[in-house]
Amino acid sequence: MSHITPIRHFEGSRKALGQMARVEDTRAAAESFRKDMLAGPKVKYYESFNLVRVPYPTRYGLRNAFPRERVVEFLHLQNRLFVVQFETTEGLKTLLMSPSDHERNGETPYFRRLQDTTPEIMQRVFVLRQDTVPDIVARIGLRPEDIDYISYDHLHTQDVRRWLGTRHQPGVFPNAKLLVHEREWASALDLNPYQADWYCPNGIADIPADRIVRFEGDIMLGEGVALIHTPGHTEGNHSLVVHTDEGLWVTSENGISADAYAPLQSTIAGVAKYARTIGTEVIINGNTLENSIDQYISMVQEKTIAGPSMRDPRFPNVFTSSEMTPAWFSPGTKPAFLVNKAVHGKVSRPSR
Repeated sequence: MSHITPIRHFEGSRKALGQMARVEDTRAAAESFRKDMLAGPKVKYYESFNLVRVPYPTRYGLRNAFPRERVVEFLHLQNRLFVVQFETTEGLKTLLMSPSDHERNGETPYFRRLQDTTPEIMQRVFVLRQDTVPDIVARIGLRPEDIDYISYDHLHTQDVRRWLGTRHQPGVFPNAKLLVHEREWASALDLNPYQADWYCPNGIADIPADRIVRFEGDIMLGEGVALIHTPGHTEGNHSLVVHTDEGLWVTSENGISADAYAPLQSTIAGVAKYARTIGTEVIINGNTLENSIDQYISMVQEKTIAGPSMRDPRFPNVFTSSEMTPAWFSPGTKPAFLVNKAVHGKVSRPSR
């Protein structure tokens, strides 16, 4: 795949001995990358689609910043699929970012325990299944064979076997390959117990090797779209960067809302006060805490690449893969800013 090329902007940006020096070196590299990305072409098509809303512990999503976590145990996350089309030297390519198979992802050990201890009537209140990946693909006029790539910022809760197939069963998307950071793939194959609680059992088992594209560092996939290594939430976490008419959208789950990237502007109970008290510029999403220092740097990197939102310049143009949304059973967790939906360009059916 000659159209995938390395990005050099961030090489060495985290090598300083001082922690805040690493932050500032990475910020400077992100500003340079942002300038170059904005000077280049835009993607042909980008659109977000709702998949499922699920409960998520406030003690993880708003790490240490929410004073009512003992009373308000869960907040609500809106999980989304992002469909991206972009030009390459090999022609038009189609990427599905975060195509969660929410029918199978419930087998993730943490969520399996939660389901097993929650009455069914309450599950129907807390979990709202809105759409499926195959239905969305068909509705926008694409065929399963039109999908070239799928990717996830990290593999927490993901089961990709239905999409890619296994050695014994064909997948829904016969031409799709999984784009995954080398470190994320290695971790998923050899998890420690704290990690394993958040990975779907056998979610990548028996997938043919030729369906996996492992990459290192940061890469350009094609015109207007990049995958940037943003470790912390997991060691191999990466962020999607897409150039659109609304600027650069940056997507990952290092944070769970635009508020997490601009906590001083947040209206979520206690978040702004917490940020002022300790002097932090981000609130990390900390369920596994593989490396909270790197995660902090990565969130600064992401919001710097994103720049200010055209919708509300107080917040960065970050569209988290699972966005915190208001819920009646989670008082005090309403974000000050919600992206909700983003569309750029028009979808095209690739010629095969």
